[in-house]
Parts: sequence; structure tokens; C-alpha cells
Amino acid sequence: MARSKGTDFTRDIGVDQQFGSSLVQKLINMVMRQGKKNVARTIVYDAFDVLMKKSGGNADKALALFEKAFGNIVPQVEVRSRRVGGGVYQVPREVNPNRKQALGLRWLIQAAAERSNKTMGARLASELLEAVDNKGGAVKKKMDVQRMAEANRAFSHYAW
Repeated sequence: MARSKGTDFTRDIGVDQQFGSSLVQKLINMVMRQGKKNVARTIVYDAFDVLMKKSGGNADKALALFEKAFGNIVPQVEVRSRRVGGGVYQVPREVNPNRKQALGLRWLIQAAAERSNKTMGARLASELLEAVDNKGGAVKKKMDVQRMAEANRAFSHYAW
């Protein structure tokens, strides 16, 4: 099916098997490398097993913990380059909801990959647990982006 420019077509990715959450399914899809979806599922569900242990063995509480951590990671504003006259300015802009989700998941996976735990599941779990407390690499990335937007607030009148 050909897609014309300007249409707002988004593919439905469904929900994951264990929690029935489209956000968890999106995380699995973003963790996946080279089409190895079962490996990605194992990584994400290993991380959720750690979250379940922390939340008393309850899957609903583990999902709530994940959503709280993810809420602490997603950015509200970002800076975009804008050329005006002879200069290039970093203009702060509000982030589109779809882009918020994509950035949050990307930062979460990158921060987890940079950790030194043994398995990716353990790294992802520890990153999520730190994100609940507003710590960790992914939250630091969000804070850096927000700090950059705040510093360039003077150029917000160049927004398009």
C-alpha cells in the first residue's frame, strides 16, 4: 500500500502478551534487533520480573511502576535548529506526543545499554527503577534537553 505525503497513517502494533499494554509492545519492538522478537520479549519481561519483585509480585503494580518511570523520562520540550538570517538558533518547542514516546523509549534503551550489569534485562530493570526516583541516565538526558530549552527560551519567538 503506497502512502501519500501528508497523511497521518500510523501502523497499529497491538498489545503485548503479558500485560496487554501497547507501550510495553512498543518497548519490545524498539529493543528488538535483527528481527529477533523473542529475544527482545525475554529482555523486557526479565526487566518486568525485577519490577514485579520490587512491587510485591503484582503485575499491575509492576506495570504502574513502569508507567511512572516512563512518565519521568518523556520530555515536554526540546530544541530544534532554525536558521534566521545569517544565524542558526536553537528554538525551544513543545514535543509532539508520538515523538515524546519515541524519545523516551530511545533514551531508556540507550541508558540501559550503557550500564554495566550482566544482562540487558537487568540493565533495563535498574534503569527503570532509577527513573522512578528521577535518577539514571534516561532522566539525566531529559533534564539536559529541558535545561537546553530553558537556556534558549529567548529565541522562542522564532518558533514556526
